Amino acid sequence: MLLASQAPLGLVIRRGPAKRVATVLWDRSRDEFRLGQWLKGRIYERRSDLSPDGRFAIYFAMNGKWHTEARGAWTAISRAPHLKAIVLLAKGDCWHGGGLWTGPTTYWLNDGHGHDILQEDSEVQRDRRYAPAADAGGECPGVYYQRLRRDGWRSVPIPERRPKSVHQVFEKDVGGGWTLRKTAHASTDHPTGTGCYWDEHELVGAAGQRVACGDWEWADLDRARGRLVWAAHGRLHAGKVDAAGVVDQVELHDFRGMTFEALEAPY
Repeated sequence: MLLASQAPLGLVIRRGPAKRVATVLWDRSRDEFRLGQWLKGRIYERRSDLSPDGRFAIYFAMNGKWHTEARGAWTAISRAPHLKAIVLLAKGDCWHGGGLWTGPTTYWLNDGHGHDILQEDSEVQRDRRYAPAADAGGECPGVYYQRLRRDGWRSVPIPERRPKSVHQVFEKDVGGGWTLRKTAHASTDHPTGTGCYWDEHELVGAAGQRVACGDWEWADLDRARGRLVWAAHGRLHAGKVDAAGVVDQVELHDFRGMTFEALEAPY
């Protein structure tokens, strides 16, 4: 889930089967969902981002067709929720790639070993003045952690006694005296159904209470609606947070029944 910071919109990147992925527009003001397009390949969601107003997406994708014009892996900018590129940058490998929005129409490119420009568009511009943090760039954490910090998550010390897979810990206040803690893992020895990067979540109360949210694959604060939102088992949920914890929980959408459709973008 990618949330626009200045508009009540979101972009759902729905994966499955492994080599099929769809994008879905989430109108957070009405909790309505509209299918964008499917891709036969892989989108690296941790190297992707939604512009502040929700108009554009930048994403890094791979289909392994190394002898094509896009060289099997590429960074693209599209009009959300669609995937058709208005900016197309061939990569040719899966080192680096993707990027972040630094403004409504300006983006930082996770360039690394370089891209080949296949197509550009005057609607958006590469931000060459943006100076990311020292740990930015590279593979998924180098983009994902920058996005989390930009969007209000704070890094906290990693506990001394921890699984070897724990890579970073982030926290965000979600109201009612509760803090949402996101533990970001990185390991080739990962749970079934996840990639080598995966997150765990728990709620920590002001008095030290801890509520494990073991099946939450993603979670964040929807500031526009003043609620907690999370994904688990292919479904999106929401709930209010008060002193007692998460209340008034509702299921917003079930993405499990989706199947591939060949769709053209309307542009």
